[in-house]
Amino acid sequence: MGVYLSSPKTDKASQDGENDRLRYGLSSMQGWRTTMEDAHAAYPDLDISTSFFGVYDGHGGQAVAKFCARYLHEQVLRQESYLSGDIGTSLQKAFLRMDEMMCGQRGWRELASLGDNIEKVSGMIEGLIWSPRRGQVNGCLDDWPSEEGPHSSFHGPTSGSTACVAIIRNNQLFVANAGDSRCVISRKGQAYDMSQDHKPDLVAERERIVNAGGFIVVGRVNGTLNLSRAIGDAELKQNKKLPAEQQIVTANPDIRTVELCDDDEFLVLACDGIWDCMSSQQLVDYVREQLNTETKLSAICGRVFHRCLAPDTNGGEGCDNMTMILVQFKKPVKSGPSAEQQPPSSHQEMKVDTSNMDK
Repeated sequence: MGVYLSSPKTDKASQDGENDRLRYGLSSMQGWRTTMEDAHAAYPDLDISTSFFGVYDGHGGQAVAKFCARYLHEQVLRQESYLSGDIGTSLQKAFLRMDEMMCGQRGWRELASLGDNIEKVSGMIEGLIWSPRRGQVNGCLDDWPSEEGPHSSFHGPTSGSTACVAIIRNNQLFVANAGDSRCVISRKGQAYDMSQDHKPDLVAERERIVNAGGFIVVGRVNGTLNLSRAIGDAELKQNKKLPAEQQIVTANPDIRTVELCDDDEFLVLACDGIWDCMSSQQLVDYVREQLNTETKLSAICGRVFHRCLAPDTNGGEGCDNMTMILVQFKKPVKSGPSAEQQPPSSHQEMKVDTSNMDK
């Protein structure tokens, strides 16, 4: 069978919700792939004034993507920087924390419970007796105590996942991204990328890969991975002389922020199964057209999938798993620059803060 099915699986897992600030719809579809490796998270009320949405596109298995969907938003909340209002720093630390948490006996156990072949290890899991070891992380009691067991020296998963996360707090949008999932915002119908696809051929990415001892062959890191940033992929993060941010592949996210204004209509988070088939502007145009006749946002996501779905597996594009979250701003934002007064034509003119991005 290979990596593709004989016919696509088009049943969808969908969800819709809203609060007083926004409404959202999300959907995911396996498509032609033999397994579903995407995951997602949607918490419109992460706290009293904050919403959280994330798309995670796994590779080599589903475990890391599901791990991120389960734990990344929790780690954002646990950071001291979050409590002090520094959302960007809390996002960065939460991304890097995922790799730390997936190591050792407990990391192995959690990944095994989330993976594709749990039946192969469930007997071992049931038979183990764990002895938690609590320690200190950044001066605080560790919220993820280590455990003794046969996998205590586990360095992390060989599989991995992208992560593209959007946090909306009051009138600010924060986007953290590692990999080639993407966040796009529509401002008066104009698409603006709130993330950069991390590919090995980007100058800064190539420099980091080479400096860490890696190489690029046919657009793939060390001849295997067509991404330059991801959570997981532990075998590409083993240079003991370098910090996590400078490894061959890093989970360190780019972080962009923007002050929302009245002209911001909606944002989209989606995996590369969508972006392989549609440009950011094409997707914004299509969503705006669908909003004229369809009020259920998850249904619009499903229509996007079928627009992208390939008729066969000969071309490659349109054959991937597809996941999309559509977030529509429910009412005008009262602060921020008006796009009527300052029509944006680039990220800089849109006043996107990229100060947290690696150069």
